[in-house]
Amino acid sequence: MRIPPPSAMFLASATTILLHRRIVVVVSAFRHHVSPPLQPVLRPTSSSLRRSSSSSSSSSASASSAGRSGGRTSDIAVLFAAEVTAAAGDGGASAATKPTKPTTGGGGGRSSAAVSDGDLLAKTTVGNKPPASSSSSSSPVLDANPPKGTRDFYPPDMRLRSWLFGIWRDVASLYGFAEYDAPVLESESLYTRKAGEEVTSQLYNFVDKGGRGVALRPEMTPSLARMVMAKGGGLPMPLKWYSIPQCWRYERMTRGRRREHYQWNMDVWGVGGIEAEAELLSAMVTFFRNVGLGSDDVGIKINSRGVIAEVLSGLGVPEGKFAATCVLVDKLEKVPLDAIQNELAELGLERSTIESLTSVMSNATIESVSAVLPPGSVAMKQLSDLLDLCDAYGIRDWIVFDASVVRGLAYYTGIVFEAFDRRGILRAIAGGGRYDRLLETFGGDPTPAAGFGFGDAVIIELLRDRNVLPSFDGSGFDFVVFAMGTDMYKAAVGVASTIRAEGRSVDLILEPERKAKWVFKHASRNEARYCVIVAGDEYENGEVVVKDLSVGEQRTVRMDALGDWAKEAFKS
Repeated sequence: MRIPPPSAMFLASATTILLHRRIVVVVSAFRHHVSPPLQPVLRPTSSSLRRSSSSSSSSSASASSAGRSGGRTSDIAVLFAAEVTAAAGDGGASAATKPTKPTTGGGGGRSSAAVSDGDLLAKTTVGNKPPASSSSSSSPVLDANPPKGTRDFYPPDMRLRSWLFGIWRDVASLYGFAEYDAPVLESESLYTRKAGEEVTSQLYNFVDKGGRGVALRPEMTPSLARMVMAKGGGLPMPLKWYSIPQCWRYERMTRGRRREHYQWNMDVWGVGGIEAEAELLSAMVTFFRNVGLGSDDVGIKINSRGVIAEVLSGLGVPEGKFAATCVLVDKLEKVPLDAIQNELAELGLERSTIESLTSVMSNATIESVSAVLPPGSVAMKQLSDLLDLCDAYGIRDWIVFDASVVRGLAYYTGIVFEAFDRRGILRAIAGGGRYDRLLETFGGDPTPAAGFGFGDAVIIELLRDRNVLPSFDGSGFDFVVFAMGTDMYKAAVGVASTIRAEGRSVDLILEPERKAKWVFKHASRNEARYCVIVAGDEYENGEVVVKDLSVGEQRTVRMDALGDWAKEAFKS
């Protein structure tokens, strides 16, 4: 077999370099034809990149060094080194990489890196960017999206959230409620009730490193019950508390329904009468009014589980099956009766029982329901009294009796209610009711309680639909302070500090080299009220320039009066 001469092999390798200037190719020769073998040309270091690729002294030194070692280096090898350096100078080679370690081939020589390294292209620099890693496996690209069903809160989103939470807190304070909180991680047993509730199957639950079953809270009421129980009767009653927890449920997502959401909770403990429910309903209506919604936008359906209990009692259903039956009936809003046939069988209920119950629940008025209940119905008396109190609160036009409202949680025992979109576009906005026996299910003493939960996602969608949601694009700073040049920056720091001392928010421009045009655009984009400019001439006169961005007027203010001026500026 005819073996090509070494010069031809070098020429072929050099051609590869010329065609692929951005790939560093290490060329070796067969031991049989070049003795000693040509030393590999290493990838250039950062120091070599700073040297000129055309330096003849460097190339000559390389050639003479090879000659002194007893071998010979052809002109093509010098060209090879020059091409590698030139490619690096063009931004095509890594600034600092380790030399490829020679591997022994079958013939006793050195195999080319271009042949032995199958991942060479991935290691090669693209443009001016260095390779991310010298390993053969590339790093996975990060999925920048949050987990499905969750949200990121960028500054405009946080401003919206803070606005909503602020109104919730204001309303709760108006009604004399105190804020509380609890861990987002709770014991799983707090939620695994045996009544067939959806919440049990929607838990984000796991076993922690200590072997304990835990879950992200899907709702706040059980945490509240645990906190009350932990005090062993030491809390003064009645208790009026509120919270705004983040809750988690792995459920099917629709508009206004996510797998995490924030929820405004208001609860009254220690009050057994419907006065608690009336106060809660009034607070809910006050919120709706405060955000610009009326009774033509939102209604609140009310019913009593006492009605269902009385019907079931008349049908011979034992009290112990009451809660589980209510959960099943609540499902009928989403699925047909046939879909829950197996669950009915597990409870020992006949289909006719549920049909009789749903027939009662289809009645549209209190009078029609009263007609099918036993005389002197306690449940109907409570509903009637609650409607009278709603008249006293001035919220009767918001209230709608609806015998089909059950609510899906097993612990409700009496009045239940649900806020809804009058146009029927969105799902339930809020809901709640009485849960007098919840503490009993945890081994505590019976304690009367009522409350509601009000999610953030649906109400925001509703406000958008009604075009009453404010804009939160701008940060809303009171002032933007800008130094006209680096020599004025320290003075601008003093100006910003003076204004902040008066309780006004200030965005100090941290880059004094910015142009005034950019500063005014930045201030306008963030909806700042004033822009204060610290400039040389005015500063020498003890003044700053203040521009009122709301009207476009500009004036000068003396430095020694700036604090008082800032205090008075927002009173007009």
